[in-house]
Amino acid sequence: MRVNLTLACTECGERNYITKKNKRNNPDRLEIKKYCSRDKKMTVHRETK
Repeated sequence: MRVNLTLACTECGERNYITKKNKRNNPDRLEIKKYCSRDKKMTVHRETK
């Protein structure tokens, strides 16, 4: 049930991180605050398709 997914920054759109999630427990799109190297600050990163 675990799938690989890519996280993209909501401000600049750069795809910075790769992570895994369990689709059964988390059916919604994942949103995590992570560090964006382009903006040089903490921003919200959202799951992409």
